[in-house]
Amino acid sequence: MTQHPSRPPPYLQPRPKAAPTLSDTSGISKAKSGTPPYLSRPSSQSRQSSPAPLRAVTFDASTKATRALIRRVFYPDTRAGSKDSCSLDELLPPLTSSNEIDLQLYAIIAIVIKDTVHSWYGKITPDQSFVEEVIQIVAHCTRAIEGRLRSVDLEGLVFDELPQLIDDHIRAFRTAHSLSSPARFCTDPRVVYHDLNPHPALSPVPEPSQPSTVTEQSEHETQYRQLLVQSALAILLPTEDLDNACLRTLVADVIAETILGNAIGGKLCEGYFIWGNISKLIDMVKSRIEPKTTGEEIEVDTRSRLEKFGLLSERGEATRPPSAGYRSTLSSVFWRALQYVYLISIAIRFIVQGFIAASARPRRSQLASNMEASSPITKPVLSWSPPPLMNYRFFSLASSILGLPLRVPWLYGSLSLLQSHLVNGPLSAGATDGIIDQYIHHQLSTYALTPSLIPPLLSTLRTALFPNASLPLSPSSSPPSETEIQTTKRVCAQDILSLLPPFLLPTLFPDMSPEERIRDVEHELDIWGDAYLNKHFLYRIVEVVVVRILPEMGEEGEGPRELMEGRGVGV
Repeated sequence: MTQHPSRPPPYLQPRPKAAPTLSDTSGISKAKSGTPPYLSRPSSQSRQSSPAPLRAVTFDASTKATRALIRRVFYPDTRAGSKDSCSLDELLPPLTSSNEIDLQLYAIIAIVIKDTVHSWYGKITPDQSFVEEVIQIVAHCTRAIEGRLRSVDLEGLVFDELPQLIDDHIRAFRTAHSLSSPARFCTDPRVVYHDLNPHPALSPVPEPSQPSTVTEQSEHETQYRQLLVQSALAILLPTEDLDNACLRTLVADVIAETILGNAIGGKLCEGYFIWGNISKLIDMVKSRIEPKTTGEEIEVDTRSRLEKFGLLSERGEATRPPSAGYRSTLSSVFWRALQYVYLISIAIRFIVQGFIAASARPRRSQLASNMEASSPITKPVLSWSPPPLMNYRFFSLASSILGLPLRVPWLYGSLSLLQSHLVNGPLSAGATDGIIDQYIHHQLSTYALTPSLIPPLLSTLRTALFPNASLPLSPSSSPPSETEIQTTKRVCAQDILSLLPPFLLPTLFPDMSPEERIRDVEHELDIWGDAYLNKHFLYRIVEVVVVRILPEMGEEGEGPRELMEGRGVGV
């Protein structure tokens, strides 16, 4: 019924590892009986596992506990002689080409099935065939999505289109909260923002004083999620599964309400959740870029043993020669200068090696033409060349977040002029397929768009959205207090300031004390403080990602009914 996707290209194929993650650590052998044939995985289809994460993720959801959760949900009545002796990658169908990603995806699926399907289906019958059919449908969809990702320009999506959505959100928020008008003409900032970035799922603007608007907006949001998921399933599902209305409706409800509803309509749109994850991201970045030792730590201790343990009299310290302090200062300056020279040499070596490796990579225009040829939508198009990476909105987003046009306009103008000369200058070093363009492409492909970052990201997202390995449906999962929210925002502001170079702080925050700088950053973080406004931004991200993966949904007049009728399935 389903076919495994072909081997992905090098930029999507994870590098091999000694042992797969989904394999149990105990001595295991393939089960001889008790495994359904459509769930067993042939040995010829074994997959390579992706490399270990760049940073160890320290949380309770360890690999062993994750495997135990998956086995407990999907095979609750295992016996020692059957499925219990098999590894999970032999029992469950592959979702992607990476075992680490499969482990995290199956953990999320297990939580959803445990709280949505087993809660009522287990009371009817102990048979697991229905759950296994759901797993097969999800596996087919994930493999189809992975195959379509090969024809998606991930660099353009992650570093151009998504930053543009973030920049639009920031500009609309600032515009909505900066309008000055008399009190009698004052307009709710939510209404202004919704007029600037309208979305059918979030209309009308909910007013607490008018409960009917809250109910109507919630109904529109629910209908929008159903249409989005039904359209995606009409493209991804095989025809025989798409024709099964009961199974299709159940999968659509689980994805639309349990996953999208609890994610975007729940924690993901809350300001404290965004601030907390910004702090976690900064911690991960700082752990990779900060050196293990600093200049203050490299210090020569010229004291004697008696002085170290406080056994020397004060008179002895007073008779210390004046040249001792001079020698200590000179040693400290020498070691600090030596450390800076070492760091500069490492940076130069990193840049030179990056340019050498970038010159040996295929040109971006050639990769773009290959992806265009493998696109599932085969239409006659003109020859398309990707824009220069230096023109991507990621760089303008960084300047917008830092407020360079308002805080330091001369620096913003200088950087814009340099960017224009690099892209359109006589050397065209920053133009498409230029040496700087190839260098940036090499660095992004090596460090940013690597499959090893996906498993820790999925695991962190799972522990945040599904605390205690369950859906946050109980009243006990109450939001944090106002004091905790303000503390989270303040910690996030302090983390952002700690990431900036010290010499840049007086330029960005002139004539400000440390406390005033923190309050200024907290004021900028209020951009993510309104959950209703954040929903506009998150739903637009979902739409862009879905349309890039499933371009059929971007065609005019193609809804769930038209897509299903095009495949010969009646609604």
